[in-house]
Amino acid sequence: MPLERSAAPLLALPRMVKRLLVLTLDACLCVFTAWMALSLRLEQWVVLAGPLWWAVAGSLALALPLFAILGLYRAIFRYAGWPALMAVTQAAVIYGVAYGVLFTLVGVEGVPRTVGMIQPPLLMIAVGASRALARYWLGGVFRTRLGRNAVPRVLIYGAGRAGRQLAQAMTHNREMRVVGFLDDDKRLQGGVIHGLPVHDPERLKGRVQSLQVSDVLLAIPSVSRQRRNEILELMRELHVAVRTLPGLMELAQGKVQVSDLRELDIEDLLGRAAVPPNPDLLGRNIAGKVVLVTGAGGSIGSELCRQIVKAKPATLLLVERSEYALYAIHRDLLGLLADGKGHAPVRIMPLLASVGDEQRMTEIMAAWRPHTVYHAAAYKHVPLVEHNPAEGVRNNVFGTLLTAQVAARHGVSDFVLVSTDKAVRPTNVMGTSKRLAEMALQALAEKSNAEGGTRFSMVRFGNVLGSSGSVVPLFRQQIKDGGPITLTHADITRYFMTIPEAAQLVIQAGAMARGGDVFVLDMGEPVRIIDLARRMVELSGLTVRDALHPDGDIAIQTVGLRPGEKLYEELLIGDNPLPTEHPLIMKAHAEFLPLQELTPRLQALTVALAVNDVTTIRHLLEQLVVGYRPSGAVVDWVHLERAAGSAQAVEEVEAAMA
Repeated sequence: MPLERSAAPLLALPRMVKRLLVLTLDACLCVFTAWMALSLRLEQWVVLAGPLWWAVAGSLALALPLFAILGLYRAIFRYAGWPALMAVTQAAVIYGVAYGVLFTLVGVEGVPRTVGMIQPPLLMIAVGASRALARYWLGGVFRTRLGRNAVPRVLIYGAGRAGRQLAQAMTHNREMRVVGFLDDDKRLQGGVIHGLPVHDPERLKGRVQSLQVSDVLLAIPSVSRQRRNEILELMRELHVAVRTLPGLMELAQGKVQVSDLRELDIEDLLGRAAVPPNPDLLGRNIAGKVVLVTGAGGSIGSELCRQIVKAKPATLLLVERSEYALYAIHRDLLGLLADGKGHAPVRIMPLLASVGDEQRMTEIMAAWRPHTVYHAAAYKHVPLVEHNPAEGVRNNVFGTLLTAQVAARHGVSDFVLVSTDKAVRPTNVMGTSKRLAEMALQALAEKSNAEGGTRFSMVRFGNVLGSSGSVVPLFRQQIKDGGPITLTHADITRYFMTIPEAAQLVIQAGAMARGGDVFVLDMGEPVRIIDLARRMVELSGLTVRDALHPDGDIAIQTVGLRPGEKLYEELLIGDNPLPTEHPLIMKAHAEFLPLQELTPRLQALTVALAVNDVTTIRHLLEQLVVGYRPSGAVVDWVHLERAAGSAQAVEEVEAAMA
């Protein structure tokens, strides 16, 4: 630091001033080396006087013009290398010859001739050493300054153990430069840890500006959720990028590494505190049992599998129609077990199958006789199902019904359907198909309960953050691409929950089932999507570009609601949900048709599906699902293409007749 402080003023000088300083330095070296040569020759410290000044004058008259002609004053000393050293050597040789001729061969009265041979080597050494010192002093400092100024300057929030370890790990990091700590502890504020000052977070705004901070790294794994949210709100106002360390349990082993830093957790974006799971409920239908998960490679299905493995089943059956998705979750679970996070040897069986294939599902159920089935297989993307309604209904309704019936025939104890809030007063085929799937299970449950068979239940919840098709990964990519962020509507709101929390609650709800239960998860308050987008932009250290801030970084554009999309989602059809033993799980009351009434209507729906009669499909769904009101015209791709073809054919016929 002292070296840098002393070099900084020199580096800031104009180039001409720097050249004059070097010229002055060389003049001083000429005087010094001439005096040294005379002192060595006369074997005493001489005083420059009389004829001895000719030795100095000759050196100045020869060296300075020669050095200027040979370009020694055009070179940038901090970049001086081997070529610069060769230039100094060349200048010194020429100078040595000229000086030797003048004072040794020709001679100057009063000046010993041997000075002509002693002084040139001394001057060469002195000038070379000055260039080398300049390279070491100025060049090293300049490159350090340049490198430091080029990388983000960061503050570490948290001067505790995790923060100190992170600071040490970043000592030689070339991607970020730590310039200090922030900490709520008044005893630490104003002190210095590992050479870094500890600042008061209350004065963060001023520190961000004075220290030119672009990033804040959160190293507060044990802080409360409420305090964490308060800190994030403060960061949003300052437009600094925020990254975080894992939670306390993840840091329990080993030292903190720079690689542990990651983007903000989705939980941080949501600002919602998760309730710790009930271990008894998590293991009730899983521990030591054979468990089957359909749609095992999907967002919810894969997280269900991870949570199930932790609950120590005897065997976990992964049923998935996508080859790659099945491969990915199987590999992931094997890695989980290899890391010891599964805590027990579990047989994991990856099974390619479609829930609409009765023969394949029967083979699987007959071979393993699962105790619990979690049915997560479904088409969930609203616009895609709206454009492909027959396939959506076939998979979501009849795939569920078929799997449930096969499960009942093979003695499955508990069958849990993963449902959605879009099943409540749906405006789209996806939500309607999920509500109809619920009704089918409710009808089966009524019959099964009377016979003491399989317990059928369903768990209804809203959007999960970070799932495939979720807005969070889409917004993150759009922010990385420089925007714009696209919203379907400025007022659109959704209920949100993280994937791990949703999976845990699905398992716990299923463990409380008595048969025919419709469980509803407490999703907290609905979130405006535009507010979530703004939060993501601001916590990335950027600003939103709008009418009030035309120079902002990321624009937010509305593109209009997509087919079947609602502005607001609901979780309950009726009112007064019943509480359960878990604070975030409620039990809803939902009307349904008995199996004997539902069956013939489903058969009629099957006929319409077989010929892709979309108009009839929508009409039957309106009759079956109370509250279903299609939000627009038919947008099935096949239907539209056929209609376009028919219209063209009519036009061709009319043209021919004309």
